[in-house]
Amino acid sequence: MGSRPTVSLVLGSGGARGLAHIGVIRELESRGYDIRAISGSSMGALVGGIHALGGLDAYEKWVTALGQSDMLRLLDLTLSGGGLIRGEVLIQRLRELVGECNIEDLPLDYTAVAVDIERGREVWLSDGSLFEAIRASMAVPSVFTPHAYRGRLLVDGGLLNPVPVAPTLRTLTDLTVIVDLNGESVEPPPLQRADNDTGLLARLRSYLPGGNGNGAVKVAESGLAMSDVLMRSLETMQAALTRRNLAVFWPDVVISVPKNTCRFHEFHLASPLIEYGRRLAADALDRLEASPGARGGPPSP
Repeated sequence: MGSRPTVSLVLGSGGARGLAHIGVIRELESRGYDIRAISGSSMGALVGGIHALGGLDAYEKWVTALGQSDMLRLLDLTLSGGGLIRGEVLIQRLRELVGECNIEDLPLDYTAVAVDIERGREVWLSDGSLFEAIRASMAVPSVFTPHAYRGRLLVDGGLLNPVPVAPTLRTLTDLTVIVDLNGESVEPPPLQRADNDTGLLARLRSYLPGGNGNGAVKVAESGLAMSDVLMRSLETMQAALTRRNLAVFWPDVVISVPKNTCRFHEFHLASPLIEYGRRLAADALDRLEASPGARGGPPSP
């Protein structure tokens, strides 16, 4: 057997769509690719960090068994602190599930990207506590409270860098693979799901400014809830930033998950999201391996 092609994997931000990252990792590994470096923002930081720690099997088993009521029990809601959710209960549950370590002790190069909200700067977290870094990177504005860490107030890395390629350039690999969670919408939507919001989102919406306790707070004329406007605004911004990054870095493989695959909060769709990510990765890798002069490809016999 020849050497395994090495990969720098860039995992983007995008809420529940980030569960597709699991399927991408599964497909890469099943084809013999060797992931040597991971950088991620928000859900990309979470899934990438858990994989680097060796806990992806346990995390996948756990998350695919979650229902919406289970998710609600993990959310420590607050009316102060700059967000709806503290995130402490969720992070502690993940620590119990997969363990904890310092980033520098992981077997591959890993970086979680966050944003210093006071200084307006991107921050790379590549040492220290893994779950402190993940918690900082996933602090979606107005959803999770900002995370105070190392003298800085940190929020979601996707605000400035939804597909953080640059941190992986420290590691020399055969291929750079990007998973973009804010791809162009497709029709029909990739996953079948109920159009109406159920308990989880309705309860969260009741805490938004102007909420009426009955869920959807509508913005005049648009018919959209305030939470929808916020999330769609973030997605639009992140899509623009992603296009800029792709033009600058020229990755070898881009796997795009359409932004209408699911809503930000629909973690109960874990199983179909993971399978969808695997299928998207398979299609992208088939194209790569069939192209003349591809730098990667499956292991040589």
